[in-house]
Amino acid sequence: MRAKEIRDLTSEEIHQKERELAEELFRLRLRKSTGQLDNPMRLRHLRQDIARLKTIQHERTRRGTGE
Repeated sequence: MRAKEIRDLTSEEIHQKERELAEELFRLRLRKSTGQLDNPMRLRHLRQDIARLKTIQHERTRRGTGE
Protein backbone atom coordinates (compact mmCIF):
# COMPACT_ATOMS: atom_id res chain seq x y z
CA MET A 1 0.00 0.00 0.00
CA ARG A 2 1.46 3.32 -1.04
CA ALA A 3 1.39 6.52 0.98
CA LYS A 4 -0.67 8.30 -1.68
CA GLU A 5 -3.34 5.59 -1.45
CA ILE A 6 -3.41 5.95 2.33
CA ARG A 7 -3.71 9.75 2.18
CA ASP A 8 -6.82 9.34 0.02
CA LEU A 9 -8.54 7.41 2.83
CA THR A 10 -10.50 8.96 5.66
CA SER A 11 -9.21 8.70 9.22
CA GLU A 12 -11.78 6.03 10.05
CA GLU A 13 -10.79 3.99 7.01
CA ILE A 14 -7.13 4.25 8.01
CA HIS A 15 -7.96 3.05 11.51
CA GLN A 16 -9.99 0.12 10.12
CA LYS A 17 -7.20 -0.82 7.70
CA GLU A 18 -4.66 -0.72 10.51
CA ARG A 19 -6.80 -3.11 12.56
CA GLU A 20 -7.15 -5.49 9.61
CA LEU A 21 -3.41 -5.53 8.92
CA ALA A 22 -2.59 -6.01 12.61
CA GLU A 23 -4.92 -9.01 12.71
CA GLU A 24 -3.33 -10.48 9.59
CA LEU A 25 0.15 -9.90 11.07
CA PHE A 26 -0.90 -11.75 14.21
CA ARG A 27 -2.15 -14.72 12.19
CA LEU A 28 1.04 -14.83 10.14
CA ARG A 29 3.19 -14.76 13.27
CA LEU A 30 1.30 -17.77 14.57
CA ARG A 31 1.85 -19.58 11.28
CA LYS A 32 5.54 -18.68 11.40
CA SER A 33 5.91 -20.18 14.87
CA THR A 34 4.40 -23.46 13.67
CA GLY A 35 6.55 -23.50 10.53
CA GLN A 36 3.65 -23.12 8.09
CA LEU A 37 4.57 -19.71 6.68
CA ASP A 38 4.81 -19.69 2.88
CA ASN A 39 6.04 -16.13 2.29
CA PRO A 40 8.17 -14.72 5.13
CA MET A 41 8.52 -11.37 3.33
CA ARG A 42 4.80 -10.82 3.86
CA LEU A 43 5.54 -10.17 7.56
CA ARG A 44 7.93 -7.38 6.66
CA HIS A 45 5.53 -5.79 4.19
CA LEU A 46 2.70 -5.86 6.72
CA ARG A 47 4.85 -4.16 9.35
CA GLN A 48 5.83 -1.49 6.84
CA ASP A 49 2.22 -0.90 5.80
CA ILE A 50 1.13 -0.57 9.43
CA ALA A 51 3.96 1.92 10.03
CA ARG A 52 2.85 3.95 7.00
CA LEU A 53 -0.72 4.02 8.27
CA LYS A 54 0.37 5.14 11.72
CA THR A 55 2.69 7.80 10.31
CA ILE A 56 0.00 9.37 8.16
CA GLN A 57 -2.51 9.18 11.00
CA HIS A 58 0.02 10.94 13.24
CA GLU A 59 0.66 13.61 10.58
CA ARG A 60 -3.05 14.35 10.49
CA THR A 61 -3.33 14.71 14.25
CA ARG A 62 -0.26 16.99 14.36
CA ARG A 63 -1.78 19.27 11.71
CA GLY A 64 -5.08 19.27 13.54
CA THR A 65 -7.03 17.80 10.65
CA GLY A 66 -8.88 14.72 11.70
CA GLU A 67 -9.69 14.02 8.08
